[in-house]
Amino acid sequence: MRRMVLNAALGRSARVRRDPSETLALWRKCIREAVAAADTEPDLRDWEFIEDLGFLLQCFAAVPELTPLGWTLQLRGAVQRLENRLRVKWIHAQNPLVGAAPVERPVFIVGLPRAATGLAHRVLAAAPGHRAPHLWEMQRTGLAREDAGRGRTAVERQVAAMRRLAPGYDAVRPLWADRPEESTAVLWRTYAPMASAPLPEYREWVAHEDVTGDYEYLKLVLQVLQYGAPPRRWVLRFSGDVAHLDVIRQVFPDAVFVWMHRDPVAAVPSFCSAVERLTALHCKEVDPLVIGRTWLPVLAESIERGRKLRRSLPEDAVADVNYHRFTGYPHEFAPRLFERLGAPWTVSDRNGLNAILDEHRTGHEYSMERYGFDKREVEAAFGDYRELVAALRG
Repeated sequence: MRRMVLNAALGRSARVRRDPSETLALWRKCIREAVAAADTEPDLRDWEFIEDLGFLLQCFAAVPELTPLGWTLQLRGAVQRLENRLRVKWIHAQNPLVGAAPVERPVFIVGLPRAATGLAHRVLAAAPGHRAPHLWEMQRTGLAREDAGRGRTAVERQVAAMRRLAPGYDAVRPLWADRPEESTAVLWRTYAPMASAPLPEYREWVAHEDVTGDYEYLKLVLQVLQYGAPPRRWVLRFSGDVAHLDVIRQVFPDAVFVWMHRDPVAAVPSFCSAVERLTALHCKEVDPLVIGRTWLPVLAESIERGRKLRRSLPEDAVADVNYHRFTGYPHEFAPRLFERLGAPWTVSDRNGLNAILDEHRTGHEYSMERYGFDKREVEAAFGDYRELVAALRG
Protein backbone atom coordinates (compact mmCIF):
# COMPACT_ATOMS: atom_id res chain seq x y z
CA MET A 1 0.00 0.00 0.00
CA ARG A 2 2.79 2.45 0.89
CA ARG A 3 4.44 1.82 -2.49
CA MET A 4 1.17 2.42 -4.36
CA VAL A 5 0.62 5.75 -2.61
CA LEU A 6 4.20 6.87 -3.23
CA ASN A 7 4.12 5.85 -6.89
CA ALA A 8 0.90 7.80 -7.38
CA ALA A 9 2.37 10.88 -5.69
CA LEU A 10 5.64 10.69 -7.65
CA GLY A 11 4.09 9.79 -10.98
CA ARG A 12 3.88 13.28 -12.42
CA SER A 13 7.43 14.31 -11.52
CA ALA A 14 8.80 10.98 -12.79
CA ARG A 15 7.23 11.23 -16.25
CA VAL A 16 10.30 13.10 -17.45
CA ARG A 17 12.15 9.80 -17.65
CA ARG A 18 10.04 8.75 -20.64
CA ASP A 19 11.85 11.31 -22.80
CA PRO A 20 15.63 10.70 -23.08
CA SER A 21 16.35 14.36 -23.83
CA GLU A 22 14.41 15.45 -20.74
CA THR A 23 16.21 12.85 -18.66
CA LEU A 24 19.55 14.34 -19.68
CA ALA A 25 18.27 17.86 -19.13
CA LEU A 26 17.16 16.98 -15.61
CA TRP A 27 20.53 15.38 -14.85
CA ARG A 28 22.38 18.45 -16.17
CA LYS A 29 20.25 20.63 -13.90
CA CYS A 30 21.18 18.41 -10.94
CA ILE A 31 24.86 18.68 -11.90
CA ARG A 32 24.74 22.47 -12.00
CA GLU A 33 23.06 22.63 -8.60
CA ALA A 34 25.52 20.16 -7.03
CA VAL A 35 28.56 21.98 -8.42
CA ALA A 36 27.24 25.34 -7.24
CA ALA A 37 26.56 23.98 -3.75
CA ALA A 38 30.02 22.41 -3.52
CA ASP A 39 31.77 25.61 -4.60
CA THR A 40 34.23 23.57 -6.63
CA GLU A 41 34.94 22.82 -10.27
CA PRO A 42 34.92 19.15 -11.33
CA ASP A 43 38.12 17.84 -12.90
CA LEU A 44 38.40 15.41 -15.81
CA ARG A 45 37.89 12.33 -13.63
CA ASP A 46 34.85 13.97 -12.02
CA TRP A 47 33.30 14.57 -15.42
CA GLU A 48 33.87 10.92 -16.32
CA PHE A 49 32.07 10.02 -13.10
CA ILE A 50 29.22 12.39 -13.98
CA GLU A 51 28.90 10.95 -17.49
CA ASP A 52 28.81 7.41 -16.10
CA LEU A 53 26.01 8.31 -13.68
CA GLY A 54 24.12 9.99 -16.51
CA PHE A 55 24.41 6.87 -18.63
CA LEU A 56 23.15 4.74 -15.75
CA LEU A 57 20.15 7.03 -15.31
CA GLN A 58 19.36 6.71 -19.02
CA CYS A 59 19.49 2.92 -18.68
CA PHE A 60 17.02 3.06 -15.80
CA ALA A 61 14.80 5.49 -17.70
CA ALA A 62 14.57 2.95 -20.54
CA VAL A 63 13.15 0.20 -18.28
CA PRO A 64 9.45 -0.07 -19.26
CA GLU A 65 8.35 -1.45 -15.89
CA LEU A 66 10.24 1.08 -13.76
CA THR A 67 7.93 2.77 -11.26
CA PRO A 68 7.99 6.45 -10.30
CA LEU A 69 9.40 5.38 -6.94
CA GLY A 70 12.13 3.37 -8.64
CA TRP A 71 13.08 6.32 -10.84
CA THR A 72 13.08 8.73 -7.91
CA LEU A 73 15.32 6.44 -5.84
CA GLN A 74 17.86 6.18 -8.64
CA LEU A 75 17.87 9.90 -9.45
CA ARG A 76 18.29 10.89 -5.81
CA GLY A 77 21.00 8.28 -5.39
CA ALA A 78 22.94 9.67 -8.35
CA VAL A 79 22.68 13.23 -7.04
CA GLN A 80 23.81 12.10 -3.60
CA ARG A 81 26.82 10.29 -5.06
CA LEU A 82 27.82 13.40 -7.02
CA GLU A 83 27.47 15.70 -4.02
CA ASN A 84 29.55 13.34 -1.91
CA ARG A 85 32.30 13.06 -4.50
CA LEU A 86 32.58 16.82 -4.89
CA ARG A 87 32.81 17.22 -1.12
CA VAL A 88 35.54 14.57 -0.85
CA LYS A 89 37.55 16.18 -3.64
CA TRP A 90 37.14 19.63 -2.03
CA ILE A 91 38.43 18.31 1.31
CA HIS A 92 41.52 16.85 -0.35
CA ALA A 93 42.15 20.09 -2.23
CA GLN A 94 41.85 22.18 0.93
CA ASN A 95 44.09 19.95 3.07
CA PRO A 96 46.86 17.99 1.28
CA LEU A 97 47.65 16.19 4.56
CA VAL A 98 44.44 14.16 4.14
CA GLY A 99 45.78 12.48 1.02
CA ALA A 100 49.29 12.14 2.36
CA ALA A 101 48.33 9.51 4.93
CA PRO A 102 48.57 5.93 3.62
CA VAL A 103 45.80 3.34 3.76
CA GLU A 104 47.79 0.46 5.20
CA ARG A 105 47.11 -3.27 4.77
CA PRO A 106 43.37 -2.98 4.06
CA VAL A 107 41.32 -6.17 4.11
CA PHE A 108 38.89 -6.78 1.23
CA ILE A 109 36.19 -9.42 1.77
CA VAL A 110 35.27 -10.95 -1.58
CA GLY A 111 33.60 -14.00 -3.14
CA LEU A 112 30.09 -14.95 -4.10
CA PRO A 113 27.26 -12.91 -2.59
CA ARG A 114 25.29 -14.77 0.08
CA ALA A 115 28.50 -16.45 1.25
CA ALA A 116 28.58 -14.92 4.75
CA THR A 117 30.58 -11.91 3.53
CA GLY A 118 28.41 -9.67 5.72
CA LEU A 119 29.00 -11.80 8.81
CA ALA A 120 32.75 -11.88 8.21
CA HIS A 121 32.70 -8.12 7.68
CA ARG A 122 31.05 -7.42 11.01
CA VAL A 123 33.28 -9.87 12.91
CA LEU A 124 36.51 -8.46 11.48
CA ALA A 125 35.43 -4.83 11.72
CA ALA A 126 34.53 -5.20 15.41
CA ALA A 127 38.15 -5.90 16.41
CA PRO A 128 39.76 -3.00 18.32
CA GLY A 129 42.47 -2.44 15.71
CA HIS A 130 40.10 -2.58 12.75
CA ARG A 131 37.52 -0.32 11.23
CA ALA A 132 34.88 -0.56 8.49
CA PRO A 133 33.10 2.36 6.83
CA HIS A 134 29.45 2.68 7.78
CA LEU A 135 26.78 3.44 5.22
CA TRP A 136 26.17 6.98 6.43
CA GLU A 137 29.91 7.74 6.32
CA MET A 138 30.15 6.65 2.70
CA GLN A 139 27.08 8.65 1.71
CA ARG A 140 27.92 11.78 3.74
CA THR A 141 31.72 11.64 3.77
CA GLY A 142 33.59 14.41 5.52
CA LEU A 143 30.71 16.49 6.77
CA ALA A 144 31.73 19.09 9.32
CA ARG A 145 31.09 18.02 12.91
CA GLU A 146 28.02 20.21 13.25
CA ASP A 147 26.53 18.66 10.07
CA ALA A 148 27.61 15.05 10.60
CA GLY A 149 24.79 14.32 13.05
CA ARG A 150 22.20 15.61 10.61
CA GLY A 151 23.79 13.64 7.80
CA ARG A 152 23.69 10.45 9.80
CA THR A 153 20.07 11.05 10.77
CA ALA A 154 19.15 11.64 7.11
CA VAL A 155 20.66 8.29 6.09
CA GLU A 156 18.95 6.55 9.02
CA ARG A 157 15.63 7.92 7.78
CA GLN A 158 16.33 6.66 4.26
CA VAL A 159 17.13 3.20 5.61
CA ALA A 160 13.99 3.18 7.76
CA ALA A 161 11.91 4.12 4.72
CA MET A 162 13.55 1.29 2.78
CA ARG A 163 12.54 -1.18 5.49
CA ARG A 164 8.93 -0.01 5.35
CA LEU A 165 8.74 -0.08 1.57
CA ALA A 166 10.57 -3.37 1.07
CA PRO A 167 10.18 -5.47 4.23
CA GLY A 168 10.80 -8.65 2.25
CA TYR A 169 14.19 -7.39 1.11
CA ASP A 170 15.16 -6.23 4.59
CA ALA A 171 14.35 -9.67 5.96
CA VAL A 172 16.93 -11.17 3.58
CA ARG A 173 19.47 -8.39 3.34
CA PRO A 174 19.25 -6.04 6.37
CA LEU A 175 20.55 -2.51 5.87
CA TRP A 176 21.80 -0.23 8.64
CA ALA A 177 23.05 3.34 8.51
CA ASP A 178 25.54 2.89 11.34
CA ARG A 179 27.03 -0.54 10.64
CA PRO A 180 29.69 -1.84 8.24
CA GLU A 181 28.32 -1.75 4.72
CA GLU A 182 29.36 -2.68 1.18
CA SER A 183 31.71 -0.41 -0.72
CA THR A 184 29.13 -0.08 -3.51
CA ALA A 185 28.03 3.08 -1.71
CA VAL A 186 31.31 4.52 -3.07
CA LEU A 187 32.15 2.40 -6.11
CA TRP A 188 30.05 3.14 -9.18
CA ARG A 189 31.18 0.91 -12.08
CA THR A 190 29.72 -2.27 -10.58
CA TYR A 191 26.96 -4.75 -11.34
CA ALA A 192 25.05 -3.60 -8.24
CA PRO A 193 22.49 -1.42 -10.12
CA MET A 194 21.33 -4.52 -12.02
CA ALA A 195 19.87 -5.82 -8.76
CA SER A 196 17.22 -3.08 -9.00
CA ALA A 197 16.05 -3.57 -12.59
CA PRO A 198 16.94 -5.38 -15.82
CA LEU A 199 19.67 -3.26 -17.43
CA PRO A 200 21.07 -5.16 -20.46
CA GLU A 201 22.77 -2.11 -22.00
CA TYR A 202 24.40 -1.21 -18.70
CA ARG A 203 25.55 -4.80 -18.22
CA GLU A 204 27.33 -4.75 -21.59
CA TRP A 205 28.90 -1.38 -20.80
CA VAL A 206 30.14 -2.14 -17.29
CA ALA A 207 31.72 -5.43 -18.38
CA HIS A 208 34.30 -3.49 -20.42
CA GLU A 209 34.94 -0.50 -18.16
CA ASP A 210 38.24 0.26 -16.43
CA VAL A 211 37.44 0.38 -12.71
CA THR A 212 40.75 1.85 -11.56
CA GLY A 213 39.12 5.22 -10.90
CA ASP A 214 36.56 3.57 -8.60
CA TYR A 215 39.22 2.24 -6.26
CA GLU A 216 41.26 5.44 -6.42
CA TYR A 217 38.15 7.28 -5.27
CA LEU A 218 37.53 4.67 -2.56
CA LYS A 219 41.02 5.44 -1.29
CA LEU A 220 40.22 9.18 -1.20
CA VAL A 221 37.09 8.45 0.85
CA LEU A 222 38.99 6.27 3.32
CA GLN A 223 41.65 8.95 3.73
CA VAL A 224 39.00 11.51 4.62
CA LEU A 225 37.38 9.16 7.12
CA GLN A 226 40.65 8.25 8.83
CA TYR A 227 42.12 11.76 9.00
CA GLY A 228 42.70 12.89 12.57
CA ALA A 229 41.65 9.51 14.02
CA PRO A 230 43.85 6.84 15.66
CA PRO A 231 45.25 4.52 12.95
CA ARG A 232 43.21 1.39 12.39
CA ARG A 233 43.11 -1.22 9.66
CA TRP A 234 40.31 -0.84 7.14
CA VAL A 235 38.02 -3.82 6.51
CA LEU A 236 36.05 -3.49 3.28
CA ARG A 237 33.47 -5.63 1.59
CA PHE A 238 31.96 -6.08 -1.84
CA SER A 239 31.53 -9.50 -3.42
CA GLY A 240 32.22 -8.10 -6.88
CA ASP A 241 35.72 -7.03 -5.85
CA VAL A 242 36.70 -10.63 -6.62
CA ALA A 243 36.83 -9.71 -10.32
CA HIS A 244 39.23 -6.83 -9.70
CA LEU A 245 41.94 -8.23 -7.43
CA ASP A 246 44.61 -6.84 -9.76
CA VAL A 247 43.24 -3.29 -9.75
CA ILE A 248 42.83 -3.32 -5.98
CA ARG A 249 46.45 -4.36 -5.48
CA GLN A 250 47.48 -1.63 -7.90
CA VAL A 251 45.74 1.05 -5.82
CA PHE A 252 46.35 -0.64 -2.44
CA PRO A 253 49.65 -2.55 -2.92
CA ASP A 254 49.55 -4.26 0.50
CA ALA A 255 45.85 -5.19 0.40
CA VAL A 256 44.86 -8.69 1.49
CA PHE A 257 41.73 -10.58 0.56
CA VAL A 258 39.38 -12.74 2.59
CA TRP A 259 37.71 -14.94 -0.01
CA MET A 260 34.45 -16.37 1.32
CA HIS A 261 33.58 -19.58 -0.54
CA ARG A 262 30.12 -21.13 -0.76
CA ASP A 263 28.70 -23.77 -3.06
CA PRO A 264 27.17 -21.77 -5.95
CA VAL A 265 24.27 -24.24 -6.10
CA ALA A 266 23.11 -22.61 -2.84
CA ALA A 267 24.58 -19.11 -3.17
CA VAL A 268 23.30 -18.19 -6.64
CA PRO A 269 19.57 -18.84 -6.11
CA SER A 270 19.80 -17.25 -2.67
CA PHE A 271 21.20 -14.11 -4.27
CA CYS A 272 18.58 -14.20 -7.04
CA SER A 273 15.92 -14.27 -4.35
CA ALA A 274 17.36 -11.12 -2.79
CA VAL A 275 17.54 -9.46 -6.21
CA GLU A 276 13.89 -10.34 -6.86
CA ARG A 277 12.84 -8.54 -3.69
CA LEU A 278 14.85 -5.44 -4.48
CA THR A 279 13.64 -5.35 -8.08
CA ALA A 280 10.05 -5.48 -6.79
CA LEU A 281 10.71 -2.14 -5.09
CA HIS A 282 11.67 -0.55 -8.42
CA CYS A 283 9.53 -2.28 -11.04
CA LYS A 284 5.82 -2.94 -11.53
CA GLU A 285 6.46 -6.52 -12.58
CA VAL A 286 9.38 -8.84 -11.89
CA ASP A 287 10.39 -11.77 -14.07
CA PRO A 288 12.39 -14.32 -12.04
CA LEU A 289 13.59 -15.96 -15.25
CA VAL A 290 15.23 -12.72 -16.39
CA ILE A 291 16.94 -12.48 -13.01
CA GLY A 292 18.31 -16.00 -13.36
CA ARG A 293 19.48 -15.49 -16.94
CA THR A 294 21.22 -12.30 -15.90
CA TRP A 295 22.95 -13.27 -12.70
CA LEU A 296 24.09 -16.87 -13.21
CA PRO A 297 26.62 -15.89 -15.91
CA VAL A 298 27.59 -12.64 -14.19
CA LEU A 299 28.46 -14.40 -10.94
CA ALA A 300 30.19 -17.32 -12.65
CA GLU A 301 32.32 -15.00 -14.79
CA SER A 302 33.30 -12.92 -11.75
CA ILE A 303 34.49 -15.99 -9.82
CA GLU A 304 36.38 -17.35 -12.82
CA ARG A 305 38.12 -14.02 -13.36
CA GLY A 306 39.02 -13.85 -9.68
CA ARG A 307 40.51 -17.35 -9.77
CA LYS A 308 42.71 -16.39 -12.70
CA LEU A 309 43.80 -13.11 -11.14
CA ARG A 310 44.81 -14.64 -7.81
CA ARG A 311 47.44 -16.77 -9.55
CA SER A 312 49.60 -13.67 -9.88
CA LEU A 313 49.19 -12.70 -6.20
CA PRO A 314 51.49 -13.77 -3.37
CA GLU A 315 50.15 -16.78 -1.50
CA ASP A 316 49.73 -14.79 1.71
CA ALA A 317 47.56 -12.19 -0.04
CA VAL A 318 44.44 -14.37 0.06
CA ALA A 319 42.77 -16.11 3.01
CA ASP A 320 40.25 -18.72 1.88
CA VAL A 321 37.23 -19.34 4.14
CA ASN A 322 34.56 -22.02 3.71
CA TYR A 323 31.04 -20.67 4.28
CA HIS A 324 29.72 -23.72 6.11
CA ARG A 325 32.68 -23.97 8.44
CA PHE A 326 32.66 -20.27 9.25
CA THR A 327 28.92 -20.12 9.91
CA GLY A 328 28.69 -23.56 11.52
CA TYR A 329 31.72 -23.29 13.81
CA PRO A 330 32.42 -19.55 14.13
CA HIS A 331 34.26 -19.84 17.46
CA GLU A 332 36.75 -22.17 15.83
CA PHE A 333 37.19 -20.54 12.45
CA ALA A 334 36.98 -16.83 13.32
CA PRO A 335 40.16 -17.03 15.46
CA ARG A 336 41.86 -18.89 12.61
CA LEU A 337 40.93 -16.10 10.22
CA PHE A 338 42.30 -13.46 12.59
CA GLU A 339 45.55 -15.38 12.87
CA ARG A 340 45.75 -15.67 9.08
CA LEU A 341 45.45 -11.88 8.83
CA GLY A 342 48.04 -11.26 11.54
CA ALA A 343 45.43 -9.85 13.93
CA PRO A 344 45.18 -10.83 17.61
CA TRP A 345 42.07 -12.70 18.81
CA THR A 346 41.06 -11.31 22.19
CA VAL A 347 38.41 -11.88 24.83
CA SER A 348 36.72 -8.77 23.49
CA ASP A 349 36.60 -10.33 20.02
CA ARG A 350 35.12 -13.55 21.40
CA ASN A 351 32.40 -11.70 23.30
CA GLY A 352 31.72 -9.48 20.32
CA LEU A 353 31.32 -12.55 18.13
CA ASN A 354 28.60 -13.84 20.44
CA ALA A 355 26.69 -10.58 20.18
CA ILE A 356 26.99 -10.52 16.38
CA LEU A 357 25.84 -14.12 16.07
CA ASP A 358 22.79 -13.36 18.20
CA GLU A 359 21.75 -10.70 15.69
CA HIS A 360 22.80 -12.46 12.50
CA ARG A 361 19.87 -13.54 10.35
CA THR A 362 20.24 -16.72 8.34
CA GLY A 363 18.10 -18.58 5.91
CA HIS A 364 15.17 -17.82 3.66
CA GLU A 365 13.23 -19.87 1.15
CA TYR A 366 14.32 -19.98 -2.49
CA SER A 367 14.64 -22.46 -5.35
CA MET A 368 16.77 -22.69 -8.47
CA GLU A 369 13.79 -23.63 -10.62
CA ARG A 370 12.12 -20.30 -9.94
CA TYR A 371 15.01 -18.58 -11.72
CA GLY A 372 15.10 -20.95 -14.66
CA PHE A 373 18.15 -23.09 -13.98
CA ASP A 374 18.97 -26.36 -12.27
CA LYS A 375 21.93 -27.89 -10.47
CA ARG A 376 23.58 -29.11 -13.67
CA GLU A 377 23.50 -25.65 -15.22
CA VAL A 378 25.08 -24.10 -12.14
CA GLU A 379 27.76 -26.80 -12.09
CA ALA A 380 28.48 -26.21 -15.78
CA ALA A 381 28.69 -22.43 -15.30
CA PHE A 382 31.17 -22.66 -12.40
CA GLY A 383 33.26 -25.60 -13.61
CA ASP A 384 35.35 -27.16 -10.84
CA TYR A 385 34.76 -24.30 -8.39
CA ARG A 386 32.33 -26.44 -6.35
CA GLU A 387 35.10 -29.00 -5.80
CA LEU A 388 37.44 -26.26 -4.55
CA VAL A 389 34.80 -25.05 -2.08
CA ALA A 390 34.19 -28.56 -0.76
CA ALA A 391 37.93 -29.17 -0.33
CA LEU A 392 38.49 -26.13 1.90
CA ARG A 393 39.20 -26.95 5.52
CA GLY A 394 39.76 -23.51 6.99
